[in-house]
Amino acid sequence: MIITKQIVADKIAAYLRHRITLAQLVDWAENALMEGEFDEDDAACISAVVSRLGVSDVRAFDLTWADCEEILGQLGYSARVEIVTT
Repeated sequence: MIITKQIVADKIAAYLRHRITLAQLVDWAENALMEGEFDEDDAACISAVVSRLGVSDVRAFDLTWADCEEILGQLGYSARVEIVTT
């Protein structure tokens, strides 16, 4: 499977929406680095972003909201927050 910017953005979105845990995001990123093929046109960007996600479980590289915004920006996306009643 070829990993695209969209796939990476979707994984980050799933994490931000609490559909996957940080551990699951890190596992995905580590596997993507070892076994995945990156879209040729964006390989450098995707590789850098996925590498960053792969170390997010290390305290020194914790993944904050600001980090997610920056990473999404590198991928050509932005994040929005929507507040709704429960």
